[in-house]
Amino acid sequence: MTRKFDLDPFYPVVGSSGWITRLAPLGIRLIQLRVKDRAPAEIRAEVRRARDLCAAHGCALVVNDHWQTAIEERCEWVHLGQGDLDSADVPAIRRAGIGLGLSTHDHAELDRALSHDPDYVALGPVYPTILKKMPWAPQGLAKVAEWKNLIGDRPLVAIGGLNPERLPGVFAAGADIAAVVTDISLHADPQERTRQWLDATRKGTA
Repeated sequence: MTRKFDLDPFYPVVGSSGWITRLAPLGIRLIQLRVKDRAPAEIRAEVRRARDLCAAHGCALVVNDHWQTAIEERCEWVHLGQGDLDSADVPAIRRAGIGLGLSTHDHAELDRALSHDPDYVALGPVYPTILKKMPWAPQGLAKVAEWKNLIGDRPLVAIGGLNPERLPGVFAAGADIAAVVTDISLHADPQERTRQWLDATRKGTA
């Protein structure tokens, strides 16, 4: 298959389409919608709205977890965690022409992810994170470098505790894409922080 390797280095992860309304006009080119604990009809409505907003702003939308809805709503990308893989129909995702990203935290999970031939691999948490309680210690930059060596030419997404100050080291270690959650969502001025991230990632990959 033809891989979708033209992913932007800046990858915000948001919890609602409302965030996309705020951030997409700033020039982001890649965003993940991670909707949790909502009724199926609400999830579908959020995915549809996010899809249309992203299309209007030239931004690639990645739907977290809800792969069936992503297929039905003709979305471009799906991201699955290891738990999501247990019930996901990866061949159906592929038949729909949807790009696939997979989370990894250790070597066993990486082996499992690579067996599905994903379009990108995510590694985290690189640094301590307050997003959720993690059973894994911070991975560190050495693990970023190791993962990049193991996955070859497919993009490596770093996630967990990232900020613009840490970005040069993360990219130097081998990450291609920086996924960002709370550094934007909990910031006093999320739009301004997003602009800072855009500047930092453009410089980091120039």
